[in-house]
Amino acid sequence: MITEVRTPQSRCRFTLAWADITPPPNIYHRMWGAAKHDRATGIHRPLRCTIAIFAPLSGDNERQIVLALDHCTLGATEHQQLVERAASLGGVAKEEIIVAFSHTHGAGLMGLDRVPLPGGDLIPGYLQSVAEHAGVLIAPSMKLLAPTTFVYGQGRCSLAAHRDAWDEANAQFVCGFNPGVPADDTVIVARATNDSGEVIATIVNYACHPTTLAWDNTLISPDYVGAMREVIESDTHAPCLFLLGACGELGPREGFVGDTAVADRNGRELGFAALAALTALPSPNTRFVYAGPVVSGATLGAWKHEPLAANATWQLTRWHEPLPYRSGQPTAKQTQAELDQFQADEATARTAGDEARAAECRAMAERKARLLHRLVQLPSGDTFPLQVALWHLGDAVWIGVQGESYNLLQTELRSRFPTKAIIVASLASDWGASYLPPRELYDKAIYQVNIAVVAEGSLEQLIESIATRISA
Repeated sequence: MITEVRTPQSRCRFTLAWADITPPPNIYHRMWGAAKHDRATGIHRPLRCTIAIFAPLSGDNERQIVLALDHCTLGATEHQQLVERAASLGGVAKEEIIVAFSHTHGAGLMGLDRVPLPGGDLIPGYLQSVAEHAGVLIAPSMKLLAPTTFVYGQGRCSLAAHRDAWDEANAQFVCGFNPGVPADDTVIVARATNDSGEVIATIVNYACHPTTLAWDNTLISPDYVGAMREVIESDTHAPCLFLLGACGELGPREGFVGDTAVADRNGRELGFAALAALTALPSPNTRFVYAGPVVSGATLGAWKHEPLAANATWQLTRWHEPLPYRSGQPTAKQTQAELDQFQADEATARTAGDEARAAECRAMAERKARLLHRLVQLPSGDTFPLQVALWHLGDAVWIGVQGESYNLLQTELRSRFPTKAIIVASLASDWGASYLPPRELYDKAIYQVNIAVVAEGSLEQLIESIATRISA
């Protein structure tokens, strides 16, 4: 019989701090092509900037700083300016920082290309304030690094659903709830406890696009993440850090709505699932062992918790994975011409009173504007240098990876390393990499495939590269 159960644990120095970064309620907000508004009309829930710093128990030569933002993503220029400013104010090297976006689609599109639009004039000042908040958090947090034990667990939540759906009636793929395909329901949780026994933070890692709120929503919102944090923090009395998993093809069962109550309901569903997993975690620095038979009405098998030093192994690796660009990419010049044409067609349709056609042209113009913003910022050369950070803490592997990888990234790594707690923070860095779908989907007319900038096989290359480093 098995006589010992060890829950994954790790030891390092750690600290966490957060600040409110809710933008002005009338800032530029339009995130969806189908949206009819430009400015936000108010606030659903506040947005957060969270700083989490990891370092080995001894030595100051290495540390990993996670800057988690309640935003969808940023372009390469905006991301670079954010990291450089935060690093400068925090007194750290910019290479130490990875920006992990919650990817909420309710926070507004914060691109400098939006400055000429209604409410866009508020974007530059707002982005600067976010960087300053981050820098101000980093500087004092460096002095608060203290020995911490992480205990990891796993739960289940059915919020996430597959969203690559074939619409037979219209003979096309759509991005929406597809109940015919199972979805990864894994919730990874971690509880951080200091040496005084105080819970100082919890971490929730879950793969589900925060796209509850869509084109009908006009409020600044963290989507389901806000209510999820509220559930956990009200019970644990410690801040909760949310890290979005690899969810390229996963979104909420009920999404694309304007009703904030649905986002809150989704968040509570995830919050209670994560809280159940957190509640089941044993005390830090212990293992559960068979204590032997006890003669009673029946001969019972007794188990007990006994002390065990958590694994303090530390290994940090950062690199840029060279993923080959996809052939046949549209050029910036071509995209600009298409954008101009859609805008002209929209004006013509409005003059003719054809509002349906005008709305369609406006949505397509938005699609081209985003593509143009991304194309002009893509790195030159034959490959895209995908940013990856991997820090191996005891029985756990934390991964911050750029782009929107399909769920295969985390399910494959977890199947290869079943004894490790593997936390995957997707959308870590700017959005330039776009989606990373599996090789077999590249001949399908799926949205995520259509806008992918890297060639087929890139996701599989990334998985092999990460797995090789974990094994090493």
